This record gives sequence, C-alpha cells and structure tokens, in this order.
Amino acid sequence: MFALSVKKSRVRPVGLPEAEAGRVLPRPLRRIVRFLVSLAAGRIHIPRHTGSIATALFIGATGLYGMSLGGHSQDVAQASTTAIGFAIEDVKVSGNRETSEIDILERLGLDGTTSLVALDVKEARKQLTELPWVEDVSVRKVYPGTIEIALKEREAFAIWQHGSDLSLIEKNGSVIAPLRDNKFSTLPLFVGRDAETAAAGFADEFDNWPEIKARVKAYIRVAGRRWDLRLDNGIVVKLPEHNVPRAMDTLATLEAEQGILERDIAAVDLRLEDRTTVRLTEGALERRNAAVEQRTKDLKKAAKRT
Repeated sequence: MFALSVKKSRVRPVGLPEAEAGRVLPRPLRRIVRFLVSLAAGRIHIPRHTGSIATALFIGATGLYGMSLGGHSQDVAQASTTAIGFAIEDVKVSGNRETSEIDILERLGLDGTTSLVALDVKEARKQLTELPWVEDVSVRKVYPGTIEIALKEREAFAIWQHGSDLSLIEKNGSVIAPLRDNKFSTLPLFVGRDAETAAAGFADEFDNWPEIKARVKAYIRVAGRRWDLRLDNGIVVKLPEHNVPRAMDTLATLEAEQGILERDIAAVDLRLEDRTTVRLTEGALERRNAAVEQRTKDLKKAAKRT
C-alpha cells in the first residue's frame, strides 16, 4: 500500500517571473486599476461635457488660488457682492458732535462701490477709534446696503497751553485735539508743563470760592510745583505750594473787607503764611511815588514856616 501526500503549489502566471508573480497591489491602487480597466473597456458611461466642466473648474480654482496669493481675493469678493445688490448705499451716524461725517466716510474708505458683505466690521471700528474725538464706536451692518455707526465722543474739560500750542484736554489730562476755533473759549485755560495732568484736581479746590473762581481766566503752573491765578482784570494771585485753602481764605477775606481785587494792583502774593504782599501796577506806583514826593515837599515847607 502506498501512502499519498498532496502538496498544494501556487500557480504562477505564464510569462511572469516567480518573484513578480508574488506581488499584490495595495488596496487603494487596486480600485484605481479596476476603474481604469473598466473605463478602457467602455463599461463606465461618462456624461457629455464632463471634460469641459472639469476644465473650467480647474481653471477657476487655479485663478482663485492665484488671486489669493496675489492678495486680490477681497477685491473680487467685493466686486461680486456689489454687482448682485449689496453695495453700501446709506450710512447712518449718531452721537457725533465734533466728528464730521466726511471724516468717518474717509476712514472707512467708502466710495459708492464698497460691498456691505466684504466690509470688515472689526477693522472699521479700529479705523474710527483712531479719530481724535472718538472714545468708543459700534458698527452694525443692516442688509442689503446700510451701515449704522454709533459714536461715543470724548468730553472737553479745559484748554491746555504748552508753549505756543493750544490743545483741548479731557478731565484726566489726556489731549483730545488741537484747539481750532473759539467755540471752546469758555473752558478754563491751564498753562505750563504738567498743567494738564493736575488740572482737574486743582480746579475742583476752588468750588468753595465760586466768586473768585468765576473770575479766573488762566491757571498757570509754576516750576511743576505750585500755581498762579490770572484774573479777568489782569491781577495775578500767587498761591503757595501747600495749603492752598488757607491762601484762598485770606484772599476772600481781603476782597470782602477791602475790595483788594478791585484796586489798581498787579499782583497779590499769598505764598507766605505770615504776610500778604501786594504789588502795584506801574501807573499806580508812579502815582504813589509822586504823592509821596509831594507830601515830603509839603512837610518841608510846613517846617520852614514854623
């Protein structure tokens, strides 16, 4: 009896070496190969104009990619959305007393062809907050073609003179803009280096003496340490570095009892606690010297007679 053993052997395709016949394509490539074989055999139907459409899509994609690289995609988007009816036709501005609408339009770069869709609200707010008077702003799109802009403007507290320049300042001392006209002429004037930062706190001290405060035309900072007051009649009141309320009480008493601020004087010096010094005007000084000289002559004549 013979024992039979059967050994299965792999069938090698005719014409291929044994090493190549053992190779198997990866699964993704097998699908591609099967698709190409079916396409060549005519088993897959391709709709008409597929090639033209594919070519157009390829050219369009290439063009968009090129515009993106060249930085023109925003221009194309704006032109496209403007053409279909989203051009900005109306700009509604509220809260602007000192900011002109022309400045707002220039900042936004609106030229009649700007698209509402392409408008960057964040960038628009950034541009508008750079205007001198604008403290805060909101920008809202209202489709199809309107922008609503609401401004919160800064408040002018005083005029600051530094050198020959005049600027409007806020209460915290921040400079708003150069003074251009006389519409703010009723605001208090602060003069000198560092005067703008100390202005609000110093002016508030005079609320207890409203009659004198109403006559102050300028608060002059001296050496960054103390203040002089220039009144409406030209008199200069020299205040001390410390204890300003004591000096103001003294001045108020002199005015009430002697009307010192109505006299022909140039300055009142209140810097020393133990005395007040008054400086006459040049005309008053000449008249006083003439009067003293005449009195001296009269006394001499009287002495000779006796």
